Amino acid sequence: MTVIGRHRGWGPTALDRRTFNNIEHYLNGTRHLIPQGYPKNYVQHTLLTTTPLPPITSSSFFREVEWISVFALTLIPAASLYGALTTTLRLPTFLLAFAYYFYTGLSITAGYHRLWAHRSYNASLPLQIFLLLGASGAVQGSVKWWSRGHRAHHRYTDTDLDPYNALRGFFYSHIGWMLMRPRRKIGKADVSDLAKDPLLQWQHRNFNWLIFVMAFGVPTAIAHFGWGDAKGGFVYAGIVRLLIVHHSTFCVNSLAHWIGDAPFDDKHTPKNHFLTAIVTVGEGYHNFHHQFPTDYRNAIEWYQYDPTKWFIWLMECGGLASQLKVFPSNEIQKGELLMEMKRLREKQERVEWCKHADQLPVVSYESFQKQSTKRPLVLVSGFIHDLSGFLEHHPGGKPLLARYIGKDATTAFFGGVYDHSHAAHNLLSMKRVGILDGGHPHILDIAKLVPPGELMRVVKFGETFPSSGSWAEGEETAWSDEDAPKAVKDIEFDDNASPTDEDGHLCKISVPEVSG
Repeated sequence: MTVIGRHRGWGPTALDRRTFNNIEHYLNGTRHLIPQGYPKNYVQHTLLTTTPLPPITSSSFFREVEWISVFALTLIPAASLYGALTTTLRLPTFLLAFAYYFYTGLSITAGYHRLWAHRSYNASLPLQIFLLLGASGAVQGSVKWWSRGHRAHHRYTDTDLDPYNALRGFFYSHIGWMLMRPRRKIGKADVSDLAKDPLLQWQHRNFNWLIFVMAFGVPTAIAHFGWGDAKGGFVYAGIVRLLIVHHSTFCVNSLAHWIGDAPFDDKHTPKNHFLTAIVTVGEGYHNFHHQFPTDYRNAIEWYQYDPTKWFIWLMECGGLASQLKVFPSNEIQKGELLMEMKRLREKQERVEWCKHADQLPVVSYESFQKQSTKRPLVLVSGFIHDLSGFLEHHPGGKPLLARYIGKDATTAFFGGVYDHSHAAHNLLSMKRVGILDGGHPHILDIAKLVPPGELMRVVKFGETFPSSGSWAEGEETAWSDEDAPKAVKDIEFDDNASPTDEDGHLCKISVPEVSG
């Protein structure tokens, strides 16, 4: 989990940190009790305890082909091409084909997918019948068969138990998974609720004749009795329309896992993309859907294309649908925020930051004065800065800056002469070469102590991120010549500058509590 931490609270609290360390210690101490190769989750357990079918060979190839699927997926495109070349397309037939495409496609998305596979809303019996008949015309199997595969897809996304595993390539997730017998049985998924539904049982038993009536009989009859174009109705509203509906739905398994962004989670392959939404009747915001599968929406913004969502909402307005499920907005925002912070973290790691106090040598005032005669060293907020190469580029002019060489310019920098910008403060911090003995702990104003660029950072849970000489509130640390790196750019250590008390004990530097 990634969190944004402010200066005084970076990383977990002391209690959280102790808990985190205890858990890590326990896991390290018990790791030897877990046998090597032991499954870490249910998917690994299933893969280790089940035996896949043997690889397909030249001698077994034809026995492994799913001939019904191959027949449907090759005959329909061939028939569509032949029919389009030999049949004139009339305007009423075109409008019928478009309307019937939308009806059958919407019946898959609003019916098979969001109603029955995910139970994202309740539908009245008339609406169920309407969607069931339309989805039968899309010829994609019965509700029970379709939902069983889809629920397995959500449970085992991107694994060998996922029937449409996108990690096996675009072609496989689009249609390849239907052409050959899978080497492994797809993961278990509970469809007992669907098996008990009398309407769905009826469809499952009568699916073979339903597909011929709804896919070809109805559009042919409408075109024939409507304007005398039975052949056109059969070709365009039947065969060509079916080809488009097939690949529209298949794009949810392939295209929706291939192009787009992942604004809610990037653990798996689902993506959000407007193009996918266009070709899938609104199923293109797939990253959202995989994170919040019971939500009746795929798109949550008003401008995002999701006609399936609009249809379900209209059905609710008409009293035909009810109990539309919506995931809590707070949890949706958490997902978005997490991904935004993750992207910020990646950007943050590409940025070069200033050295922290524990990375700099502790230098006595005498040593600072001595070194200032050799190069332009300026003291600001307890830090010693080497301004070599910058004097000529100082926006206020070289003379103004030169008079503070070997001196404390803290007051001048923060408004005494000019109240410098955040960018100036950040740039100054990059020129740190040391920390003045006895000077740093007396800086009480965090705005002067910490560069603006480091007032807020993205850190991971369990990670401490000390900034420029400051730690999480209440923590203490200590300076030591042994811990500090050797002199940077020839700054010399003074043996008398070690921060110890009269008895020779290491002095602790405590960050004072700062409000605001």
